[in-house]
Amino acid sequence: MRVSLPDKIYYGIGEVAEAFHVNTSLIRFWEKEFDVIQPKKNAKGNRKFTKEDIKNLELIYHLVKERGFTLEGAKTHLKEERHKTLTNFEIIRKLELIKNELTNIKNQL
Repeated sequence: MRVSLPDKIYYGIGEVAEAFHVNTSLIRFWEKEFDVIQPKKNAKGNRKFTKEDIKNLELIYHLVKERGFTLEGAKTHLKEERHKTLTNFEIIRKLELIKNELTNIKNQL
């Protein structure tokens, strides 16, 4: 899944949940389960997610929802092979973008 969010410094939990097509409760749950997600909180306690948080959420979403990892499996994978996983994830996303672009070109022919 490729999320599309406007170019901002911080994103609210509602925006993030909508971009991933999940409930806000799942985002909060993943925040508790995965150390790599650490949104800032304002005086009211509202979560403000950075681009780095979004990138980590995309990776977690990919592992759990798309590849079928358990939460424990995803945690272990992130700890032990984070760099390799991140590199592979970025390559997959770039290839998906290229595939979509080529499909669009093909459809226009």
